[in-house]
Amino acid sequence: MTIWGSKMFEFDNQISAKKSLNLYYKYIIPPFSVFDTKSKEWITKRNKWLNLGIKGELGRSAGCIHTSSKGDMKETSYTSIFDPLLCEVIYSWFCPKYGSILDPFAGGSVRGIVASKLEFSYTGIDLRKEQIEENKKQAKFICSKNINYICGDSNIEISKLNNSFDLIFSCPPYFDLEVYSEDKDDLSNMSWEEFKKVYKNIIQNAILKLNDDSFACFVVGDIRDKDGYYRDLPSYTKECFFQAGMNLYNDIILLNSIASASLRADFNFKYKKVTKIHQNVLVFFKGNLNNILNKKYLVSY
Repeated sequence: MTIWGSKMFEFDNQISAKKSLNLYYKYIIPPFSVFDTKSKEWITKRNKWLNLGIKGELGRSAGCIHTSSKGDMKETSYTSIFDPLLCEVIYSWFCPKYGSILDPFAGGSVRGIVASKLEFSYTGIDLRKEQIEENKKQAKFICSKNINYICGDSNIEISKLNNSFDLIFSCPPYFDLEVYSEDKDDLSNMSWEEFKKVYKNIIQNAILKLNDDSFACFVVGDIRDKDGYYRDLPSYTKECFFQAGMNLYNDIILLNSIASASLRADFNFKYKKVTKIHQNVLVFFKGNLNNILNKKYLVSY
């Protein structure tokens, strides 16, 4: 006996799957508000980038991630690595062809190398000399075209730049979640109030270097205070951009691999805390939205 409803459901799923594959072909990944880094398609595309020899973890000491909020399990020997496919998507969607990118929190080598490979120019600023040296070493090995790494404090270095940019793209420190160095000017070593002040200044300075009719994108995650309450870094980031003249245009959820989250979940839930496995990809715009149609992007409708 054939149940018509079941057959229709199966048919709808087949149509949906074909449309989804078509969106992968047209846009790298479907332009939805959730990026699933656990999907087969995402992993396959990401691995093509990693096979170039990108090692985003180099330049930082192992185990720099820690948690300090009440009841959290301590992390050991883990260093975050930025996703190269996320770079490809953001650059291709939101930066005009052959455009220039400013990264005020450069961190590892990933964002610069992907930008170079896609024929964008990239300027990345980082406080730590050892990180900049490692990034330059990797860039020279893989692709060093149009990559400009600057060692210094973004609050100072951004104002020295003579050129303007077509995209701001960065992943700032999540306050004290990762401690990168002992430098007093390192945001991860500051108090929460100091962090907020310097963080806002860097965002404002970066936006002054951004061309009109352009996007800015920050990848941010929330962190808990010493008592276990969220500080709401994503909302504060939105506030900083808004006060500097940029409005929120897209709010994308980046679903991360569960990885060690499954090990922490039992312990964390003793205190009724769910274990976080996502980040926010916040996209802002300044200018006239109609002018988006006049620009040529690597990926457009």
